[in-house]
Amino acid sequence: RLKEKVDEVLQVVGLTERSKDRIDKYSGGMKRRINIAVGLLPSPKLLILDEPTVGVDPQSRTNILESLKELNKDGLTILYTSHYMEEVEFLCDRVAVMDLGKIIAQGTQNELRLLAGKMDSLKIATIDEMPKSLGEIIKKVSETDEVKIADRTVEILTLQGRKVLPKIIEALGNNGIRIKSVEVEEPNLESLFLHLTGKELRD
Repeated sequence: RLKEKVDEVLQVVGLTERSKDRIDKYSGGMKRRINIAVGLLPSPKLLILDEPTVGVDPQSRTNILESLKELNKDGLTILYTSHYMEEVEFLCDRVAVMDLGKIIAQGTQNELRLLAGKMDSLKIATIDEMPKSLGEIIKKVSETDEVKIADRTVEILTLQGRKVLPKIIEALGNNGIRIKSVEVEEPNLESLFLHLTGKELRD
């Protein structure tokens, strides 16, 4: 039974082909993956990881992140600490921001954006020229006054870009405006951290 479990966790972390090698012959990234495998042996309901990708090569880092993503999809709860915000964005459903040892904000990524007051930027290019009067309609459906219309482009700042975008597209269509392209820019977690703490991640 133990051997079956060992084989299972080695497959999860992508080390099956190196199962007979001595661990002291492993690279730094492989040793990190073995650490995760050891944590998975007792089939935990909660896995706690403290910066598991520090000092590993890009390939090992990608392997670790994808393995953790799949484990989470299969029902494993993961408590993950990291200074790498792109990893947190990729992995985490809920985020807690710590500063000087204290949690200063927590929630989903979208909830943190709302808390920080950081806005999404929507830029819609159209085939047809838009009348200025359309601005009031867009303001209403996008729940913001931050709307600029110039020729065949409308720019919108809103707290809930992806939520209101379908309403904006529908409003444009109802007024005979054909869309050429849509760009959505959302504040990332690094900018949110800076906004909430007033400092860079490694200050």
